[in-house]
Amino acid sequence: MIIETLNLDGVVCTGAAIPTPNATLLVINAPNGLLGCGYFSLATADKLNDALAVVRGVSNFDDMLNAKVCEVSAAAEKLGIAAGMSGKDALKLMK
Repeated sequence: MIIETLNLDGVVCTGAAIPTPNATLLVINAPNGLLGCGYFSLATADKLNDALAVVRGVSNFDDMLNAKVCEVSAAAEKLGIAAGMSGKDALKLMK
């Protein structure tokens, strides 16, 4: 497992990369939400009222920051996060 601290214009986040037998699960945890790879479930995030933005086709933290958000949970929408924005911009709204 790889853990990395990311500072996004003053928003301190923690990235985790967890290898699985067939892929790597990627997540970046911000103070009030998560940016996750396609491994994550919006249904679960909505059930738990967690702010989650999902990006796909990523293989590292830089990819996640530059990728376009594909899906967002209801709690993420309330923070102003929308599909099409960059992962970095989504995380900044999770401050």
